[in-house]
Amino acid sequence: MSDDVQPGFVRIRLDLSYDGKDFSGWAKQAQGQRTVQGDIEDALKTVTRSKETYELTVAGRTDAGVHARGQVAHVDLPVDLWAEHQDKLLRRLAGRLSHDVRVWRLTEAPSGFNARFSAIWRRYAYRVTDNPGGVDPLLRGHVLWHDWALDMDAMNAAAERLVGEHDFAAYCKRREGATTIRTLQELRWERRPGGILEATVKADAFCHNMVRSLVGALLFVGDGHRPVDWPAKVLAAGVRDSAVHVVRPHGLTLEEVGYPADELLAARNREARNKRSLPGSAGCC
Repeated sequence: MSDDVQPGFVRIRLDLSYDGKDFSGWAKQAQGQRTVQGDIEDALKTVTRSKETYELTVAGRTDAGVHARGQVAHVDLPVDLWAEHQDKLLRRLAGRLSHDVRVWRLTEAPSGFNARFSAIWRRYAYRVTDNPGGVDPLLRGHVLWHDWALDMDAMNAAAERLVGEHDFAAYCKRREGATTIRTLQELRWERRPGGILEATVKADAFCHNMVRSLVGALLFVGDGHRPVDWPAKVLAAGVRDSAVHVVRPHGLTLEEVGYPADELLAARNREARNKRSLPGSAGCC
């Protein structure tokens, strides 16, 4: 599948962040709900006085209510439009966009760059407090309150057994034709100042609901409702378990997206489009 930029166009990388509270996720929807993609594309069209909408491609499509601090997207713009507006485009977008979404940087992307397929990892954070008094009111839009004391050591012991390349079908909402094989590179908990427990979840890619399902399973271990080996047994079973609770979206933030060196972007772009299978499993590519 070719991802060449069309003649007369230039690919622009956008680094951005948003508070997901009032968005119906990243992706535009047929019913016209407010989305991050829709807001940015509309603002871009307005400030450049364009007759057409230029479509964004994003590194990670976040769900409704999920936040992003280090989201990355790209858009292909006509060369003359970019030349005319690039010096003032960032400031004009800041003036047009609502205050819950910001574009921080606009740069010409190197050859082979694709915000989605060139990425080699995405890092999320999920924040929880088990403070018996609840969540700090100033943090309530970004921290989940868990009304049970949490054993962080038990949660980390359970998390270690999930790291690596696995079929995460038990923790994903299935989509027709999509693989659920992922490489979970990091999954660990730390207790931050103020009593907030922060999960770092890093993988080459994520399937739908994967992070919030993993967090839900680990919280059940942390509060003593399930043993340490339970999340790994659910993973091995390979089917959705009704006991795995998908936690609420507001505690989740996309923190950062990683890319390889410029000379490796095109190769990663091609590799990421291949459908994966585990060693010894049916199928190829």
